Amino acid sequence: MSTFLFDRMVFGPVESRRLGISLGINLLPNDRKVCTFNCIYCECGWTESGRDFTGFQDRHQVRQGLEQRLRELQDEGTPVDTITFAGNGEPTLHSHFDLIIQDTLALRNHICPRARIAVLSNASLIQRSKVFNALKQVDMNILKLDSAFSETVMHLNQPRGQVPLAELIEHLKAFKGSLTIQTLFVRARYNGHILDNTSPREVDAWIDAVQAIAPQQVMIYTIARGTPLEQVEAVGYDDLQDIAGRLFSQTGIPAQISD
Repeated sequence: MSTFLFDRMVFGPVESRRLGISLGINLLPNDRKVCTFNCIYCECGWTESGRDFTGFQDRHQVRQGLEQRLRELQDEGTPVDTITFAGNGEPTLHSHFDLIIQDTLALRNHICPRARIAVLSNASLIQRSKVFNALKQVDMNILKLDSAFSETVMHLNQPRGQVPLAELIEHLKAFKGSLTIQTLFVRARYNGHILDNTSPREVDAWIDAVQAIAPQQVMIYTIARGTPLEQVEAVGYDDLQDIAGRLFSQTGIPAQISD
């Protein structure tokens, strides 16, 4: 299945059910994916081997590019609901992520004060104080938790030398509810393993983990674009609705089925 990369630093805006009219920011290189995960379902493709953390967007160019685009949209009369850090991998890998968040807050407050700032992150670096403190300043920390089982995470997300899952959950709890948990549900075959994080065992453990983290809300979704692995199947809307219903009935935490 075909995948794609974001070829611009500032892209969009695009319409999203979860984020409204969203203007995207890619802090990673425009020509390759750089990430701490190698998820088998990632729309940006496989993560390259090695740790080549070069070619990130320059902090000052990010500020200039974002300001220019926000003013263009303002002149066009196009509202921006959300300024979203996403792109070709893990945005918190940027060495100046915390400073870029400060720049973005200042621009938002000056040009479009009603817009939210969101970060889509796999949560692998939230143990770093600069990352944690920066994320605490934004309106929407959307942090990944695809399973409560380490074995599933190892095969589904393929993290590279990251914090053990139990420690990650403790770091997520440290946000004290000021976060959104994002989970992608999928079924796949990979390297001889059958992966299904919609099974009763998986969902029960996931609900327990989400309840312990106590986020403001949960976003659940499945694949909608190309994936690097062909043996990946989307989960039906009825199944997602059932998982969302179970989460709410058992914990009172709302779940949004997202695009």
